[in-house]
Amino acid sequence: MAYDNIDTDLINAMLGNGRASLRTLAEELDVSVTTVSNHLKDLEEEGVITGYTPVVDYGKLGYDVTAILQLNVEGSAIPDVTDQLRDIKQLTSVYEVTGEFDIIAVGKFRDTDDMNARIKEILSDSNITGSSTSVVLNAAVEGEQFELDVEE
Repeated sequence: MAYDNIDTDLINAMLGNGRASLRTLAEELDVSVTTVSNHLKDLEEEGVITGYTPVVDYGKLGYDVTAILQLNVEGSAIPDVTDQLRDIKQLTSVYEVTGEFDIIAVGKFRDTDDMNARIKEILSDSNITGSSTSVVLNAAVEGEQFELDVEE
């Protein structure tokens, strides 16, 4: 393996098994445990790897409804609305976007009543000037991460 690609190879190995030990990663990458440890520490300090979390299937925990909220917001209030949405635990993603809408948020809800109550709460913000909500019928791909290309 080319030493230049060790960060990419380390990230890809961890995407395959985020619980792998340093020793297992070192064996897979054919480098020392110290090398893996040092590169991992650097990736964390640089903010490339920001944490280690389990992948949760919310549907199996009773969050059966996924909704996509598209919001129009008073221009200067976009950062404030984004900050408020960030604090709503059921919203798994919040994006400031270009195009017809200013913010898109994705949320997981127990049922349509839960979704309806939370959306009404969100829309009570006077800075939100318009909205459109879509309910997901089928998630073909969701929350996937992808392996990085290794430079030859």
